[in-house]
Amino acid sequence: MRVGIYFDLRNPTQWATDWSRLYGFTLEMCQEAERLGCPSIWLSEHHLFDDGYLPQPLTFAAAVAARTTTPRIGTAIVIAPLHHPADIAEQAAVVDILSSGRIDLGIGAGYRVPEFDLFDADLATRYANTDYCARELRRLWEVVTPGPVQARLPIWMGYQGPQGARRAGLLGESLLTTTPALWPIYRDALIEAGHDPATGRMAGGLTGWVSEDPEADWPLVAKHVASQLDSYRYHMVEGTDQPVPRPVDPEKLRSRTTRGRPLDAIVYGTPEDVASKIKAQTAGAPAEEVFLWASLAGMPEYTVAQGIQTICTKLAPLLADYDPMASS
Repeated sequence: MRVGIYFDLRNPTQWATDWSRLYGFTLEMCQEAERLGCPSIWLSEHHLFDDGYLPQPLTFAAAVAARTTTPRIGTAIVIAPLHHPADIAEQAAVVDILSSGRIDLGIGAGYRVPEFDLFDADLATRYANTDYCARELRRLWEVVTPGPVQARLPIWMGYQGPQGARRAGLLGESLLTTTPALWPIYRDALIEAGHDPATGRMAGGLTGWVSEDPEADWPLVAKHVASQLDSYRYHMVEGTDQPVPRPVDPEKLRSRTTRGRPLDAIVYGTPEDVASKIKAQTAGAPAEEVFLWASLAGMPEYTVAQGIQTICTKLAPLLADYDPMASS
């Protein structure tokens, strides 16, 4: 199993820094991760977050492509219903060219009302539009010029539940989750649609942080975990009639051992602890990669650099020979 890193480039008010410095430092960290052998760098998309969550991952992916030579560059995710498929197809093709064929395009349906309002998009048809986008991308990459470098540019469907796993299988695309319970559903849908189940691929992000000294680091990490998750939870209900969730309790998040919803728990501990938890959470799925936050909202630069080094040099070797399908 490979271990990658993930950035969303938040810049919350209480730890605000110059935007150009944040973006520049993140690119430096992408280069450092490459030096440390990191196999992949993942980016995400949201709009109108008050902490400035990265709104254009493919634009930033182009900068990463220009500054690195070996890591794959993934999007987890591009919110497909907010964009015309031709725009995504052309942007992804350009990044693929700049990177000499290193892009993994994750797309998903989105969920936030203000984002759909911003782009004048239909929230009610977001899943159908995401499936349509995946099919259109395959067609468009045979049409747009210049086209991608990769003969079959990977599309990862950012679906989390059973219905999403089935959708990904019917499309014959990869599934951006490592949840073992979804593998049978995904596999059966691949077969139903006439796809070879051996082509099924799963990978996904992990809500967590790795530290070589968890107790000493926790007071700092806890503050940034809380900011990160509270921001998600606040913006999740924005534009709806749902109440704003209460602030998270980092201690409770840390203590939970069962895997629930992504924002209900975190994986935290030494590289050995985190490796063990990753194995427990992925056994039985054809999960070829997990990726972890390389930075939490507003985290000091030194801590970010230290975290990336720990992921790449301490955690990754513990999972290098791990096959979750052989461990089920």
